[in-house]
Amino acid sequence: MTMVVGCAAYEDGKRVADFSIDDVPKFRRGKGRFIWIGLHEPSEELLRKVQRLFGLHDLAIEDAHNAHQRPKLEVYGSSLFLVLHTAQIQGGKVEFGETHIFVGDGYVVTVRHGASSSYTDVRSRCESAPELLRKGEDFVLYSLIDFIVDNYPPVIDALELEVETLEESVFKDTFDRGSIERIYDLKADLIALRRSVVPLADVTTRLMRFEVSLIDSDTHPYFRDVRDHVVRVAESIDNLREVLTAALEANLLLSSVQQNEVTKRLAGWAAILAVPTAVAGIYGMNFRYMPELEWVWGYPLTLLGIGGICGYLYYRFHRAGWL
Repeated sequence: MTMVVGCAAYEDGKRVADFSIDDVPKFRRGKGRFIWIGLHEPSEELLRKVQRLFGLHDLAIEDAHNAHQRPKLEVYGSSLFLVLHTAQIQGGKVEFGETHIFVGDGYVVTVRHGASSSYTDVRSRCESAPELLRKGEDFVLYSLIDFIVDNYPPVIDALELEVETLEESVFKDTFDRGSIERIYDLKADLIALRRSVVPLADVTTRLMRFEVSLIDSDTHPYFRDVRDHVVRVAESIDNLREVLTAALEANLLLSSVQQNEVTKRLAGWAAILAVPTAVAGIYGMNFRYMPELEWVWGYPLTLLGIGGICGYLYYRFHRAGWL
């Protein structure tokens, strides 16, 4: 079935057999001997078959089939069930997927949904280090989590380049409505990415506790290293969110300054134009007895007075930086 990406048996850190799901019962599992199965968007029928093979919990199977869960770690007796979110840049947008991992005595089952890289590289990397793979199922679990966390920084780097471009455009004329919309899209992607990353810190911390008997103390340093990576990724996400918020605030401040400049210019010119308007209004009232109407120099003196006042106002406004 195409939904089965890989199904192999391992003994003493080495790959010893490849077989189909139906042949799994033929392999005797025990200390140092486990089966690693990789599934991609399996049907409910296939998941039920895997459930019967390893005695998986009904609730875990239901979660793995629905594939709309938050990142978490569930302990069912002596087995573990993990939900992890994956992220990839596709078409300039962050696409998210889910990976469900079942780990128990003698088996590791991964179920991938949505945007996610194949775990073939993880399998190859583990097989190239038999001395580490000899640790068993917990090392495979570490490798899978580490691979997922390592795929977050490239996504953040891609977003960081776009954030830097937007940040530069704030102080240029290229910042427009589309830039603001893109900032809000990036903030939404970063929030979704943070929801995928932050819970992993709690997951890795729980894996290092003694309540999870399946995890040997020898692998605790590996999970501690993953937790450090998770914390760094979360800090990078928070930093990008702060930069985007600062970019929006800077844009608002610049827009406010620009509006103030326009307002001051309009106010200055309005004050200058108010002088001839007021004079014209006074002499346009058409009263019969207006002494100035009979003066020979009345008209030129009025124009000269208007020009002088307007010139003085322009000088003062220009000196004050309004014009």
